[in-house]
Amino acid sequence: MFEKSFNLHGNHSTKSPPVDGQTYIMYHGTTTRNAEGIYMSGFRQSENGMLGRGVYLSRDLQKASRYPIDHPVWDKVVIVVQVNVGRVTAINYQNHPLQKTWPYYGFDTAWVPPNCGMTKSGLEEDCVWDPTRIMFLYLIKPMIIPG
Repeated sequence: MFEKSFNLHGNHSTKSPPVDGQTYIMYHGTTTRNAEGIYMSGFRQSENGMLGRGVYLSRDLQKASRYPIDHPVWDKVVIVVQVNVGRVTAINYQNHPLQKTWPYYGFDTAWVPPNCGMTKSGLEEDCVWDPTRIMFLYLIKPMIIPG
C-alpha cells in the first residue's frame, strides 16, 4: 500500500531513554484494516493499557511486530511513524506512582525501558498522550519473530 523498504535500524538505542523534545522514528503494530483507518483519520488514544490512555508505540521494530498479539501474521502490518516525544518520563517498575497518571504531571510521553519487568517481552515501549505528535510515514511488514 504505502510500503517502502529501507532499513531504519541503528540510528538510536532503545536502551537509552528518548530525550525530551527530540524526534524519533517509532513503530506501531496493527492490522491492515486498522492501518488504513489510521492513515485516513490519524491515530487515536487507546482507552486503557499498561500506561493508561495514549498511543502505544516502540522504537523497537521487534516489539511492534508482535502486535496485535494472537492475530494472523498475514494480516499484520507495522506503521513507521515520526514522533516528537515532548517531555518524557520513565515508568520502570510495576505500580509506579505515575504509571497511569503521567500526562497529568506535564509529560507527553511515557517510556518503559527494556528488561525492567513491565513487559513480558522485555522490550521497550512508549506511550504518547497527544496523537498530533505522531506523523504517519509508511507501512512495512512486521519482523518474523521466532517462537
